Amino acid sequence: MPNQSDIDRVFHALGDPTRRAIVEKLGHGPCSVSALAQPLGISLAAVVQHLQVLEESGLVATEKVGRVRSCRLDAKGLQVAGQWIADRRSLIERKFDRLEALLAEPTTPPSGKKP
Repeated sequence: MPNQSDIDRVFHALGDPTRRAIVEKLGHGPCSVSALAQPLGISLAAVVQHLQVLEESGLVATEKVGRVRSCRLDAKGLQVAGQWIADRRSLIERKFDRLEALLAEPTTPPSGKKP
């Protein structure tokens, strides 16, 4: 189970539409910072700031080769988000299972007489 600060960092990073757009773009494969910046209509400096947040959350990894900084998705951050969501889903499903079992129980009339 990821710790709360890891979960907070991932969801904070994904809370910004620009960062979500970067994650979506990287979902198609690695990309350079300049290629990420082009469709976003923001400066390279702004993209780098967003990438720093994404890197700190574990969603993105970057690597500089020569003069080009290449970015790719990192499974670590996605696993944190996925585990948190799976835990919530499991909790809700258990509650629904208990409700289903309760509703499936035969009922007796309040007078104690069977119909």
